[in-house]
Amino acid sequence: MKTILITGCSRGLGRAAAEKFLSLGHRVIGCARNADLMAELARAHPAPNVFAAVDVSQDAEVGTFVREAVAIAGVPDLVLNNAALINRNAPLWDISAKEFDALLAVNLSGTANVIRHVLPHMMKKSRGVLVNFSSGWGRSTSPEVAPYCTTKWGVEGLTQALAQELPAGLAAVALNPGIIDTDMLRVSFGGSASHYPDATDWAERAVPFLLQLGARDNGKALTVPG
Repeated sequence: MKTILITGCSRGLGRAAAEKFLSLGHRVIGCARNADLMAELARAHPAPNVFAAVDVSQDAEVGTFVREAVAIAGVPDLVLNNAALINRNAPLWDISAKEFDALLAVNLSGTANVIRHVLPHMMKKSRGVLVNFSSGWGRSTSPEVAPYCTTKWGVEGLTQALAQELPAGLAAVALNPGIIDTDMLRVSFGGSASHYPDATDWAERAVPFLLQLGARDNGKALTVPG
């Protein structure tokens, strides 16, 4: 049994992954901003699992959450930094500073906040894998999603640099989950998002792949097999 920490697990890929890990008997620590959905998960999967409403862009919230969750569920073996926002389709000059900053706060600062607080616990055990969710748009670009591309290219760079800093036994991986029919994809793709696999189908492929990651994968930019 492993302990898995998943951010952004109220819906979409995070929720599907959490449910799949739980069905396999693993322990899950999950967070997202939607308090109602997190309470629902907490009722369905009580301690030693932990589910809480957390805004990952707020460093103090993340610190309290990680400290309390580790005391209950133990140190994570696998961290899925999945929480993210996407901008509405628009050219960069039509995206307000407020909207742009919101993506930076969650997609980049939120990823770093989680790492900042969970990594010291993992270092004490000298093992564990940090998976930072990137995107196809973290390795390529398209018009009207410049803010999102900015953050996901940032995740790729952050992960590569982190991998060079980690002690032996740990790994940091940037993961492109693939194109999946989620609420986020529908923001960009509209109705055509339904042409792609849904989150539950994705989790069936992704979870076994994620569970086999180890220290040998440090620094890799990976894609969930399709």
